[in-house]
Amino acid sequence: MKTRIALPVVFLLIAVAAFAADTTTTATNAQQSFDTIKNLAGTWEGPVTAIPKNNEMVPDGTRGQIQMRVTSRGNALVHEMYDPSKPDDPTKNDHPVTTFYLENGQLMLTHYCDAGNRPRMVARTSADGKTVEFDFLDVAGDLQYGHMQHAVFTVIDANHHTEDWTFLMPGDKPMRAHMDLTRTK
Repeated sequence: MKTRIALPVVFLLIAVAAFAADTTTTATNAQQSFDTIKNLAGTWEGPVTAIPKNNEMVPDGTRGQIQMRVTSRGNALVHEMYDPSKPDDPTKNDHPVTTFYLENGQLMLTHYCDAGNRPRMVARTSADGKTVEFDFLDVAGDLQYGHMQHAVFTVIDANHHTEDWTFLMPGDKPMRAHMDLTRTK
């Protein structure tokens, strides 16, 4: 009789231990990914290309500037995109802002899009820890002009990284912007 009771208790304890270990691993991976993203704080510049090519939205020779800063006592990273060829006036020119933060053991981003909406995405990391990929979770706001659907950050070294942003146009047509960025500050 004691064996019948002890065996289920042992299985229950093993299951609880496995779940706790899995939760700890996920939280650790999220924190490591967040640290990787926070290490990108600074100013970055580089060429931007659109796939498929779209000269109306991303003309040939477009250069982007990204400013990132850690804020909120290290609990958030703010990422702001600029077009260095245009005046710094966010009321007239695009200046999308993205925040990165930890929530419930996951690395999240909220993208405050110039299309008037706020998609949220959740991160997953590569085995080498140098690539952080964000998958669409949900979106709030106007979807008339489309919304950001996916993002990938790949760290090459301390002074070079790439960003790939996928925007879902009206009619569910994806457009990807690839930025090859070098640290300027």
